[in-house]
Amino acid sequence: MNQTTHSPPASASTSASTSAPAIDYRPDDPAILADPFPVYRRLRDEDPAHWSPRLKSWVLTRYADVKRVCQDSAGMSSDRLRPFFAIMPSAEQQRIGAIMRYLSLWMVFRDAPDHTRIRRLASRVFHVKSMQAMRPNVEQITAWLLGNIGDREEIDFIADFAGPLPALVIMDMLGVPRADLALIKRLSDEMALFIGSARVAREKYDVAEAATREMAAYFRRMIGDCRAEPRRNLLSELAHLTDESGDRLSDDELIATCILLLFAGHETTTNHIANGLLSLMRFPGEMDKLRARPGLAAAAVEELLRYDGPSGAQVRVVRERCELHGKTLNPGERVFIMLNAANRDERAYASPDALDIERDGVAHLTFGYGNHICLGFPLARLEGQVAFPALLEHFRAIERIDGPLDWLISPIFRGVKALPVRVRR
Repeated sequence: MNQTTHSPPASASTSASTSAPAIDYRPDDPAILADPFPVYRRLRDEDPAHWSPRLKSWVLTRYADVKRVCQDSAGMSSDRLRPFFAIMPSAEQQRIGAIMRYLSLWMVFRDAPDHTRIRRLASRVFHVKSMQAMRPNVEQITAWLLGNIGDREEIDFIADFAGPLPALVIMDMLGVPRADLALIKRLSDEMALFIGSARVAREKYDVAEAATREMAAYFRRMIGDCRAEPRRNLLSELAHLTDESGDRLSDDELIATCILLLFAGHETTTNHIANGLLSLMRFPGEMDKLRARPGLAAAAVEELLRYDGPSGAQVRVVRERCELHGKTLNPGERVFIMLNAANRDERAYASPDALDIERDGVAHLTFGYGNHICLGFPLARLEGQVAFPALLEHFRAIERIDGPLDWLISPIFRGVKALPVRVRR
């Protein structure tokens, strides 16, 4: 995520381990993108509060530290876009006016009381019950996508299944026509150029800005239609929502919330399902176990989310000076809390680098923790619980086609752009 940058603090100059060579964490290195877990282990063991000159941020990798930061709303701030926007030259601010206007209103980038208010209003219609009610629809879309694969023996798992499934589910919830899937996918991909990168090339701002403007205009038209004629969908409920005190989402807040729900519900769950299949293919014994015992689906989804989750990191900004592992974190400095690193911490899990779909232990941190835990995590869980058993029942064999994988260049999103696999009915 683009953030305010700082020079390396003096307190970061001393390594946590003077005997080991300094760790050069390169989040965009192709080898680290493909397998970041060895360097995560080194960071956890040797430098758990690591200053990254490349990210110009602190990098935290231990389970206990990541969980503590997620809980620490007083010492750490989620309001990390507005400081970034504030120091931009006015010409740059004008280039990303829509991004500033709408993304600044995303609840994930706000602190209390703004975060509390927006989340409270959104959760009146986007809640566990409404998400669980989508199970028949998730099952129908899953069966439809599998049927569309037909007799093909080689597919791109993301293009043919993992991409459209969560997109269609959240589109149906919001009332977005399924015919607009390609449009929504394009706009989400173009917005991700800004949202998912630690540092983004300035020329990509224009693409992300145009996509944000187009998506905002799209939802503004839909909101107008819903107000003129109420519909039976989540967007219409949000548009007509007023709580007991008379509070309601403003038009900009409503548009921002719809964009967030669509973007997060699409991008993250696509990576969840694709990464999950990759993990099962790496551990064929666990795949066979899930195929034979589909009742393990709920536990399997939690383990797949832990083992190689779709969210590599979240970002905070230090609000109050604090000491951590002999380092001083000063106000205004960024902190990357590495969710996937925490989920492989041997201090929290036995044999963390093994996939065990019957694992029993502490909860993973893939969805975050505390007040900022992902609003849509019950839906992501549901989609995985439906998708994986259906896949394994439909195909008696799923194997990855040899060749390098093209991983997303992002410390925030963890996923591949395509996943060619060979399937047998």
